[in-house]
Amino acid sequence: MHQTKVALVRCPDYQPENLRHGLTEIFSYLGGLASLVRPGSHVFLKINHLSPPSPPERAIVTHPEFTRAVIALLKEHGCRIVVGDDIQSGAKDGFLLSGYRQMCREMGVELVNLKEKGFQKISLQGKRLTETLISPLVLESDQIINLAKLKTHSLTTFTGAIKNFYGLIPYGLRLDYHREFRWVNEFCEMLVDIYAAVKDKLCLTLMDAVVAMEGEGPSSGHPRPLGYLLGSQDAVAVDAVAAALIGLSPESVLTTSEAQARGLGQGELDKITLCGLNLQEAMVPDFKHSAAAHLAGRKIPNAIYIFIQSQFHLTPRVIKDQCSGCKECIRICPQQTIKLIQGKAWVDTANCIHCLCCHEVCRYQAIKLKQKPIGWLFRRVVSLLKKVKRKKKKKVALN
Repeated sequence: MHQTKVALVRCPDYQPENLRHGLTEIFSYLGGLASLVRPGSHVFLKINHLSPPSPPERAIVTHPEFTRAVIALLKEHGCRIVVGDDIQSGAKDGFLLSGYRQMCREMGVELVNLKEKGFQKISLQGKRLTETLISPLVLESDQIINLAKLKTHSLTTFTGAIKNFYGLIPYGLRLDYHREFRWVNEFCEMLVDIYAAVKDKLCLTLMDAVVAMEGEGPSSGHPRPLGYLLGSQDAVAVDAVAAALIGLSPESVLTTSEAQARGLGQGELDKITLCGLNLQEAMVPDFKHSAAAHLAGRKIPNAIYIFIQSQFHLTPRVIKDQCSGCKECIRICPQQTIKLIQGKAWVDTANCIHCLCCHEVCRYQAIKLKQKPIGWLFRRVVSLLKKVKRKKKKKVALN
């Protein structure tokens, strides 16, 4: 029986020779680049370039050198390449600070802020969406390559391959969806709706895990060198392996379990053929997950689940000494519950919908997340149980 392949290889840093070697190794495991991407085709590279702009060292964006290495190999196959994401940067060029503008200029490929090309309405048969707006670059390209970044996420637990496609829809609509889909399971179902809409054009997913982000991702966490690259034709399988790599069970990542349930990819590790490194040996047991991530378990009565999940809602709190008054949190808040008072951000917590957009966008780590006492207690218990479980596994391994 055919099994989905995921390649996991070492890449110690972003040096060109190491990236090329790692990518070439991935392609060889998956049958060769020519079997994955049609030579001469029009390829759209979807990067993760979270707003506001940040340097690549912070591990918020797909590293430009990783993307450069992918472009170089594609150009050898005569592909026509466009790189893009939908970003907000005001009047400035949001691709400058990350290094993407210079890199794409040097490589002779087009770099697009998706909002500049507009968006087209498409019909969907999703659980949450019947229609949405999407970048025409998706529709115009022959194939899509997903260049994801391995990061934690304060709302969805994990940001990887599936969630990267959220950037294909306009910024304003993303804010609307945060308002509309307030429960984490609904939000993740919406993300899978978007993934399903583009899946047929997706020919390859490559994940930058050379330096990942741990803690309160996707922008307020800390860079964590891992030294890995992942690749597969199945984005769901990449997310499953990446989650396991950092100590998460794939089924606890709701985008993975939802996509698996819909038959959009393989999320079960025992049905994935892993090429390259041994997953057990490559795992990072002390990788720090988001303390703010919502409760993912759903095998309890819905009323109880909703109550427990509500206790895990986190409310943003502004650290005034660190707030620069840049207004990025005000611009991104879908509820418009944040305003500037004496040059510092202030959150109207009574009307907050706990989408964590303000926390996600703050470059100065000036927004911390406050949890309800019951939620805090739950997390402490879960953390202790995990420690006990790890100790038991160590004892079994020693015996």
